[in-house]
Amino acid sequence: MRPRADAPVSRQGVDRRARGAAVEDAALAYLLANGLRLLARNAGFKVGELDLVMRDGASVVFVEVRYRAHAGYGGGAASVDFAKQRKLIRAAQVFLKRHPALAQAPCRFDVVEARGDPAQPTLHWIRAAFRADGA
Repeated sequence: MRPRADAPVSRQGVDRRARGAAVEDAALAYLLANGLRLLARNAGFKVGELDLVMRDGASVVFVEVRYRAHAGYGGGAASVDFAKQRKLIRAAQVFLKRHPALAQAPCRFDVVEARGDPAQPTLHWIRAAFRADGA
């Protein structure tokens, strides 16, 4: 659940949002430099949010950006568990319903794992990190 726009935000909440935005900015720049094109950013729906929606040639790519300061609990990709995957798949379905011109395009789900300094994170791009059919 998102806080109301007029709700007070704790210092930790501001720091977390700023860190998340910085890491997403870095991931976006990285993907753009690798030839992808941005279609949408932070596309939010009742069923979930898509960090980045991009085109890679003819394919629509739904990108989840995950940040970990340290890999002690596993990398960011490890946190994209089955429940998170289901939320992303549902959000992607809603996105495609709202953008029917893209509905017949091949789709994939990528994860960009970020760690270290949020201003200049180390990025690891995992193409086709999971599939909508669970295979």
